[in-house]
Amino acid sequence: MTIQLNADKNLVIHEAFGAELRELLSKELSHFSEHITRLEVHLSDKNGRKIGPNDKRCMLEARIESKQPIAVSADGNTHEISVKAASDKLKHALDSIMGKAQNH
Repeated sequence: MTIQLNADKNLVIHEAFGAELRELLSKELSHFSEHITRLEVHLSDKNGRKIGPNDKRCMLEARIESKQPIAVSADGNTHEISVKAASDKLKHALDSIMGKAQNH
């Protein structure tokens, strides 16, 4: 599973934070790593330089073998919180899709 990190113009993803995100997502989605060919991570700050609650967004797009991509997003006070919340949503979506595929 290839993990590609993207950020909006308000953010810079430093190497250490990027490595931390890749490790977290690899661990969180390890159950699906055989099926996910690429995971795109889009981080943004909705308020730019202004401070506000839940202004950090993470959008995850999973490219799955022989299936349409799945996209989920989550907001939080920090990017770590939004990444964890988005990965939880993605796990639920993948559980649903993989469960349906096994039933057919």
